[in-house]
Order: sequence, then structure tokens, then C-alpha cells
Amino acid sequence: MNVLVTGAAGFLGLYIVEQLAARGDRVRALCRTPSPALQLPNVEVVTGDIRDRAAVVAACRGVDAVIHTAAVAGIWGPWELFYETNTLGTRYVVEGCRTHGVPRLVYTSSPSVTFDGSPQENVAESVGYPNQWLCFYPQTKAAAEQEVLAAHGANRLHTCSLRPHLIWGPRDRHLIPRLLERAKSGKLKRVGDGSNLIDITYVENAAEAHLQTLDALAAAGPVGGRAYFLSQGEPVNCWDWINAILELAGLPPVRRSVGYNAAYSVGAALEVVWRALRRRDEPPMTRFLAAQLAKHHYFDITRARTDFGYQPRVTTAQGMHRLKAWLAGASQRSLSSRA
Repeated sequence: MNVLVTGAAGFLGLYIVEQLAARGDRVRALCRTPSPALQLPNVEVVTGDIRDRAAVVAACRGVDAVIHTAAVAGIWGPWELFYETNTLGTRYVVEGCRTHGVPRLVYTSSPSVTFDGSPQENVAESVGYPNQWLCFYPQTKAAAEQEVLAAHGANRLHTCSLRPHLIWGPRDRHLIPRLLERAKSGKLKRVGDGSNLIDITYVENAAEAHLQTLDALAAAGPVGGRAYFLSQGEPVNCWDWINAILELAGLPPVRRSVGYNAAYSVGAALEVVWRALRRRDEPPMTRFLAAQLAKHHYFDITRARTDFGYQPRVTTAQGMHRLKAWLAGASQRSLSSRA
């Protein structure tokens, strides 16, 4: 196939590009800045911003499918950035598929599109979207997901949406580095009583799921027009997992803690202050972050297993072993660059 991957230089996007190229597909990699990692056989690099309607629509010309991973993530920032990137950018992808007759579109969503701050325990896809949002990221991703799923069946376009939870693994430039940085600076505190269970998704498993749904959309079946939660298949204790990552990096475990209600109240107050001062940097605590760090959020992936055969091939233990090796290599490279 000829497959367009948006956000191709990103954490998940690059793994998807590599897996597509490895199995012989031709890839058009859309990214804002070319990456040396994309210099692979059968990979054509196209530069462009997902917020540029003309560039996105043009990138869809002549491909058989699109995997749309490009997005801006985070718990703080201006509405315009999240809306223009996550919602409008996705709308341009759908328009590009319709304009050029692309028959398949796989969208990378997030379980946070169903999160209102309440605990989520073994939640299935039947759960609806919330009536309130704690930050702009899930709000704009939910709007985008609804547009993608609503486009299914029109103009011979078949769509689906994947919701991988907490993607992690080697080459992560956001979740793991930020966690380690907060730990090193002494700013990392446990929120709540430390008993909350969360789902995680190893990056190669998340990438493979995108290829599986892409193939499933080509055949008659239940995948079209549906959303799917993805994870490792069994939740982990949030703070045990965080401490395990810190141990891999040679850092001490989290010892300080703060109650959930206190963290939530502080987060709410800081949001007011940050808005009043029009600050663009991220507050040290927000309501969304407090709820994510203290509440259960894990999901039922039965639908993904049944509909397209999803099975996490890389176990959590194997993934942690690979992450340890990558962290050791990254540390060595950092030391070498300073020498």
C-alpha cells in the first residue's frame, strides 16, 4: 500500500512508519521538520504543518490509506493551539481523504476523550463523552474523533479511532523525560493514597494496532466507524510503575505525597493565576493532572482483541527491559556529548 502517516517524526508516528516500511508498504511521512530517522527505504518525507489545510489535503493525493497521529498533547496551553492542531488538523485530513478518494483512515485518539475526572475502572467503549472537560487536549481530541467516526461510510471512506493509554518506551521525548526531570528536581510527589491502577501501552504494541486496524478496514467487518481502547491488557499500580521507571534511571523512589483534594484545589487555583497572567508555561499542578495521578483509569480492550486481533506482543516486563537499555544508552550519549 501507499500510506500517509501524519506526525511521522513523532514518538508513535516513527514506530508506525518503521513497521509499515518493514513489511513492504510505501510510506509518505508528513512532518513539520525532517528527521534523519525517516531516511528509510520506501519512505517519502513531506514537510508541512497539520494546521495548513492546503498542505494536508495535498499530502493525501495518491495514497491508499492515512494513519493520522499528528497532534499537540499536554495539560496546558492556549485553546487556539489545541483546536487548530487537533480538531481543525483532523478535519483537513478527512477533507483530504474525501477529495482524493482515499478509502481508509485510522485516527490516533486518546482514552482521555472519555475522562471527566471521575475514576474509570475497566471502562468499555460504550462509555460516552463527558459533559465537562478539565483541559483543552481531551476536549479537542474528542471533537476530532467524533468527526472521524462520523465520516465513516461517506464517499467510500472507512474510518476508525484508536485510544492507546499512556504510550511509553524507548525514544520517548515527553512522558519519560518529563517524569525523570521532575524527579531529579525534587518536584515529583505522589498524589492520593497511591493505590490507583492505570493502563499503559508499550509503543510498539500501539504501532502494531494501527497496522492491524488499517488492514481490517480493507475487509468487511466491524472495525469501520468504531473507537477502540488499547493497553497492555492489565493495569499497573501507577506509583509502583513510576518508581520502577525511576529505578531504571538510577533515581530514588517517590517519598513525598500530597492528598488528592489538596492537589486538586491547588491545581484549580494555579489555573486561575496562570490564566490571569496569560502564562503559556505549564503550571506545576492542574485539576486534570491531579485526577490523572490519583484516580483509577484502566480500560476493557475486549473489543480490540475481538474485532482485529489485537494482542500486546511486547509484555510490560519486556518493555521495561528495553526501556532500561535505552535509558542507559541515552545517559552514555549525554556524558559523551559533554566530554
